[in-house]
Amino acid sequence: MNTKDIVYIALFAAVTAVLGLFPPITLPITGVPVTAQSLGPMLAGAILGARRGGLSILLFVVLVALGLPLLSGGRGGFGVLLGATGGFIVGWVIAAFVIGLLIEKFWDRLNVVNAALSIAIGGIVVLYAIGNLWVSIVVEISYWKATVGAAPFLIGDVIKVAIATAACLAVRRAYPLISKAR
Repeated sequence: MNTKDIVYIALFAAVTAVLGLFPPITLPITGVPVTAQSLGPMLAGAILGARRGGLSILLFVVLVALGLPLLSGGRGGFGVLLGATGGFIVGWVIAAFVIGLLIEKFWDRLNVVNAALSIAIGGIVVLYAIGNLWVSIVVEISYWKATVGAAPFLIGDVIKVAIATAACLAVRRAYPLISKAR
């Protein structure tokens, strides 16, 4: 790992922290508040690749665990990670890694479809699988109930997938940080 990698890792940890400053947007149809912060892992994986993207979000999660109030609403501390939504926060690391892995796999033929699918698989499917399992254990409800309870958040996450896809493809054209499939 060189200095450039460390800078990118720190940069995307910072980007994820900054996304927590945006106030939640409440969707009029569902009344569910959607935060911008989960866009961070999507961008990290899609732009930096698996290793650097996963490490950037791992750095962010470690900083949160140490008590820095970097999460949306100024939350932080190890207790937040043990709460009902902790699985989603911890799952960000795996989601960023999976997104990066898929983007790297399709790098030579990356287009809107496979970029969006890669980001959706990591940022929605993998993340929700981990987060909903965590919710079901912590809240002591069935996995199905946790999944149904999380369904309204899909609207915001689909919008974030579109934003991350556009950003990924724009960065690939202008200044690609992933040189080839690794």
